[in-house]
Amino acid sequence: MRVLRTYHIEDVGAFKDKLLFWAQQFDEVAWLDSNDFPQEYSSYDALLAVDALTSLRTDYHGAFDDLTEFQSSTRDWLFGYLSYDLKNDVEDLESNNHDGLDFPDLYFFQPKKVFQLKDNQLVVHYLKMVDDEIDTDFNAIHDTNPVKGRQNSEPVKIKLRIHKDEYFQKVNRMLGHIQRGDIYEANFCQEFYAEESKIDPLQSYWHLNDISKAPFACFIKLDQEFLLSASPERYLKKSGNSIISQPIKGTAKRMKNGLADAAIARKLSYDEKERSENIMIVDLVRNDLSKTAKRGSVKVSELCKVYSFEQVHQMISTVTSEIEDTLNPVEVLRTTYPMGSMTGAPKISAMKIIEELEETKRGLYSGAVGYFTPEGDFDFNVVIRSILYNASKQYISYSVGGAITAKSNPQKEYEECLLKAKAMREVLE
Repeated sequence: MRVLRTYHIEDVGAFKDKLLFWAQQFDEVAWLDSNDFPQEYSSYDALLAVDALTSLRTDYHGAFDDLTEFQSSTRDWLFGYLSYDLKNDVEDLESNNHDGLDFPDLYFFQPKKVFQLKDNQLVVHYLKMVDDEIDTDFNAIHDTNPVKGRQNSEPVKIKLRIHKDEYFQKVNRMLGHIQRGDIYEANFCQEFYAEESKIDPLQSYWHLNDISKAPFACFIKLDQEFLLSASPERYLKKSGNSIISQPIKGTAKRMKNGLADAAIARKLSYDEKERSENIMIVDLVRNDLSKTAKRGSVKVSELCKVYSFEQVHQMISTVTSEIEDTLNPVEVLRTTYPMGSMTGAPKISAMKIIEELEETKRGLYSGAVGYFTPEGDFDFNVVIRSILYNASKQYISYSVGGAITAKSNPQKEYEECLLKAKAMREVLE
């Protein structure tokens, strides 16, 4: 049972900083921010959840069953993540690559306190056991003076898990799989990392967010484990009986000159290789959604539309479906996981080849962060353009990847990876 209260917020930008700074006193923090990006399917401008009453932390074995039970029994707000390695719960697959982060495969918590921002309105949802703290907390947030802009005490020395020549060799091996007909496309990722290194997670997140302003940004703190994400991509949203997926495939850099920038965006929208990448994943998403959709309800409402972000232009498609009232929401996640944009086609073959050629266990990278509402709706991003930090192990990691198709050029794929890594490297160095 939750108690709701509504407040009017004058300066939303300043209040968001106060809210996230105030939240750092808690061991469990989930902050999701749309950065006012214009998008058709947005429910909130920002959401904050803090202070777990109950939680689910587990490895991949039976993880979706555990999540189904947790969501069904609480019927409350839940915030958390699905790691990429839940693929092993869905299919007969393994994850044996190096893991320097050691995060659990799945983590969700039921927060005592939820803050929901939309336009100038703040709605707080407190469990009845803490509802006497609502006004005290709001006044404390209002009086908070965030310290913003502190740099990390020393630059982080980034290492490569896969060096350039080895990257070319691996991409060529993947192209061999494509030429033999094993797969049509696969997302190949590489890790950049630092050992025995410390960062200020909140300051690093703010820096990353300021230079990215991504529509699916998030800051996750689970005791000593942190995710700082500037994700531009939605994995899956459920609103009533409607399901929305918005895969990204196709990237081009931004230019400072307006005319040149517009020309780059136009070129991306007509690029045959980038469009074929996107369309292959759209077909995969259509197939995934059809597993739970009402007959004839899967639609492609937007195909290969170019959107512009602070760092890059991206090609995005939108696929929708309708489901039955009786379907458990977790089942929609289970039957589409992992998302097609981070795997490839055919999906299972692509995931096997990814495991063989990559050097790092993906973990939370290329997984999904999001929330369930008490009504069973949900919204999840794709964890890309993100920094992962285990404070207790002093290990920092960010990974980037790209879709390899028959038309891929290893040198251009490598350059695209460096472009995607630019914001994370800037924040850390």
